[in-house]
Amino acid sequence: MEGVSVRKIKKICVFCGANSGKDVAFVNAAFHLGEVLGKRKIDLVYGGGKLGLMGCVSTAVAQHERQVLGIIPSAFTINNLVGETCGKEIKVATMQERLVMMMELSDAFIALPGGFGTLEELFQMISWAQLNIHNKPIGVLNINGFFNGLLSFVDHAVKQEFITPRARKILISATTADELVDKLQAFRFEPDPALSKLKWSPSSSQKEKLDLTLRL
Repeated sequence: MEGVSVRKIKKICVFCGANSGKDVAFVNAAFHLGEVLGKRKIDLVYGGGKLGLMGCVSTAVAQHERQVLGIIPSAFTINNLVGETCGKEIKVATMQERLVMMMELSDAFIALPGGFGTLEELFQMISWAQLNIHNKPIGVLNINGFFNGLLSFVDHAVKQEFITPRARKILISATTADELVDKLQAFRFEPDPALSKLKWSPSSSQKEKLDLTLRL
């Protein structure tokens, strides 16, 4: 689009359910998202394994010969609990370490339908963007209105002045994969002037992990 800068997105992290959900449209959309990423030459970062929507999107990306990276807590690999990861796999010790690595290795984030884990990952990324820990775009693929209630709640929180209009812009939504990726590429981060002054630094004791200690 003329006059609009497009950010280069090479890797997208997808958060989604380890179940397939009630509506077959969720499965179809997960496969289609993987196809869209593959055709756009975008690699996938996800939570590992092959269950549910996670397996659908990772399989589709791999079928289009793009790289797939599963980041999975070691506890989930015991007794092959979540199945074999479609692509390269990195094992981590904790859920928090997993999420930090996802943030560091990805250029953008997409949430498909899922449960508490998906919502936790989504809102953690939104919160970290609000705190200026990262400036990467975040979106939900609103399949058959799955996220309508969540989006309405967020808008309600804005009206009640718990979320600022500026922060509300962090969460993008679209009903198709192509539209959502286009919006992620066009996203322009607008940090809160006060929160943009926060300084976050790597931990000296754990250099490969993000230190979320605030420097005053």
